[in-house]
Amino acid sequence: MLTYDLKQANIPLYIQIYQCIKKDIVEGKLQPHEKLPSKRSFARQQGLSTITIQNAYDQLISEGYVYTQPKRGYFVSPLSNVPHASPVSLDYHLVKPSPVYEIDLSGNGTMHFPMSNWAKLSRRIYNEQADALLKRSESAGTLILRKAIASHLQSFRNMMVDPNQIIVGAGTEYLYGLLIQLLGRNQTICLEDPSYPRLSQIYQKQDVSICYAGLDHQGLSMEQLQKTKANIVHISPNHQFPTGIRMPTPRRYEILAWANQQSHRYIIEDDYDSEFRRHGKPLPTLFSMDESDRVIYMNTFSQSLSPTIRISYMVLPLSLAKRYYQELSFYACTVSNFEQYTLAAFLNEGYFEKHINRMRLYYGRLRKQIMTTIKQSDLPVAIIENESGLHFLLQLKTNLSDAQIIEHMHAASIQIHALSDYYQKPYDTHTFLINYAQLTPEKMQKVCKAFLYIISENNS
Repeated sequence: MLTYDLKQANIPLYIQIYQCIKKDIVEGKLQPHEKLPSKRSFARQQGLSTITIQNAYDQLISEGYVYTQPKRGYFVSPLSNVPHASPVSLDYHLVKPSPVYEIDLSGNGTMHFPMSNWAKLSRRIYNEQADALLKRSESAGTLILRKAIASHLQSFRNMMVDPNQIIVGAGTEYLYGLLIQLLGRNQTICLEDPSYPRLSQIYQKQDVSICYAGLDHQGLSMEQLQKTKANIVHISPNHQFPTGIRMPTPRRYEILAWANQQSHRYIIEDDYDSEFRRHGKPLPTLFSMDESDRVIYMNTFSQSLSPTIRISYMVLPLSLAKRYYQELSFYACTVSNFEQYTLAAFLNEGYFEKHINRMRLYYGRLRKQIMTTIKQSDLPVAIIENESGLHFLLQLKTNLSDAQIIEHMHAASIQIHALSDYYQKPYDTHTFLINYAQLTPEKMQKVCKAFLYIISENNS
């Protein structure tokens, strides 16, 4: 088992792991085609998260030092005949593609993109707005789209927003980059633990310091947040990922109070799937509750329409919006005018609202069918429900480790993630995410049978 002593506090852990393995490969301590430890076993050995190990392995794969084999793991790529070859001389053809699974419980985005309506609007926009489509978009996005988003936020989220506070971009990753430039890189951002791993990757690539605060039954722990040195906190109060916790109103006021304790503190409110609430209206956004210009609201159409619709937006407090136009308006908008005008029409003419209403009904029925399938399977499991979003949690009654369950599920061509994958310090939770956005009762039945077989084989 590989073991490394990581002491460089100013260098991200995944970079240190990457550097150590790379050094061992170049120096010949790790031989060509030698099998590397699995992410989980390596993470346990080092006392790190599986995400940290995954990031290190991904970097090694991208540079050709490591390749993967489906259902077998990670292996050392052979260097050239020169003992200390540079990355340029690696055998890149040995890097294998990621496996394709029959059932993927980790995906996101809805199944039913309203293609006919979108195509109809696209043709009309092409005919009616030909001149506008050829003009350079404003840095923040076309005014017609920003007005449409402001109207949508007012009717759906009760947010009173000036269109000039809205910045449109091709994906939230791009917007986070703009936001960091706006706030400065001398910040410390607190993330929820557990949380979506790509957030830490994005912030680390932007050379921003990050820290973590754990959760309690109401969401982000105020006690843990107060112990950090963070001046920015990134949270998903409406539907925390991956736990599904919904932050109640009193805790929201506590978070706002924290932001007001010191100048230059901000809250990034990620409202990524607020449309898919099962009962009643969502709780008020932090942005709408904020009276001190401290909340930055983020959302995307990728979740509600399709992952390939790369249109996201952020709503800046007035003070930050003014600074954006003064300092960053030289950037070109990264979304084409054609897509912006089409989405504006989709919002203004009621197509988006109708689509969301249909999807709520569809996924409400699908969720009930999937729950029934699980209950009828006699699977020894507890279902952990939540009020919104397109995933829930299954907690299995088993002595198997999370890593063993995932390995067996992969062998059955089922892609699945454990709740423990999203924590900074890995530990077995026996809890797994079921994303049903692209699931069917028949596929869920196969998943249940696979779980049952794995558990029964272990107990026999």
